Amino acid sequence: MAAEGEKQAERLVCVQSGTEKGGSVEICLNQNSGLLKAFPEGLRGKILEFAVKRENQGYKDTYDILAILKTLISAGGQLYNPESVKATMKNINIKDSSKQTYCKKYELFLHFLGGKWERPVYKGQSAFPFIPTENEIDQLIAALSKQVGTFCQIAKETGARSGEIAAIKWTDIDFERKLIAINAPEKGSDPRIIKISDKCIHMINQLPRSRDKIFRNLKAVATNFHIQRKRLAYKLNNPRLLKIHLHTFRHWHGTNEYHKTRDVFHVKQRLGHKNIQNTMIYINLEQAIFQQANDDFTAKVANNVEEACKLIEVGFEYVCEYGDAKIFKKRG
Repeated sequence: MAAEGEKQAERLVCVQSGTEKGGSVEICLNQNSGLLKAFPEGLRGKILEFAVKRENQGYKDTYDILAILKTLISAGGQLYNPESVKATMKNINIKDSSKQTYCKKYELFLHFLGGKWERPVYKGQSAFPFIPTENEIDQLIAALSKQVGTFCQIAKETGARSGEIAAIKWTDIDFERKLIAINAPEKGSDPRIIKISDKCIHMINQLPRSRDKIFRNLKAVATNFHIQRKRLAYKLNNPRLLKIHLHTFRHWHGTNEYHKTRDVFHVKQRLGHKNIQNTMIYINLEQAIFQQANDDFTAKVANNVEEACKLIEVGFEYVCEYGDAKIFKKRG
């Protein structure tokens, strides 16, 4: 009976959107089948129609919206009734900032239905993201499966978003010069090319080359990451590991890049930010995390271009000239 309901929903969308079977409807069903089955049969047709429309318009947040709508229904909300959703939102045990996101995502579906509401006001308190130690990150990556571990190593070394990493193709990697091109930037970011380590290149080379993209499915990577992370946190008795999410690697990378360079414009370019205001958080994070760290500097003098180049190659920064000599420094 449920299977027949899915077929009816699919036929409904095909008629209403003019999309042939085997096209975007089938793709949408395949990508979101688990979530779609969780909706009541009478609502599934509209949900599928909404999802197909979003994806045809190029939006990449369909799965996240469906997950939120599913949560609202599970908590007793009636999606056709905004007042019911408001009442349900009060009883969902999540932060106000998350409730604000839920309201915005539900509003997209409500507008699709032709409905209106007065969105409830939730003012989430801003908080600094969790920044683990490098040792915790390396422990986690070492314990992950080959594919998930490689995904996280790329995230650690590039600071790219999960969706950007999932879109990386084999042709985006220059194995000889050890470069990765982020050619599918998200949230209006700039594309960029980032140098990676021999370790990262080796891990990538261990993956099968059976498709254009390095990683087959972001949802599968995320699911396996959460399962394996939980297992390791229990094994090491370190609950801090549970606070590491796929986006945490981006925050860790931005914070450490600023600590190494003290150059906010470098971090902006590295992360692909269009607006430098989005990068400023890493200044505060760096100051908070490394305030107890050793801030002593090692000084070196270069008497010619060759000596200066060698110092720069090992991380020294130019300070000034004194006579014919050039003075460089490096933290630590």
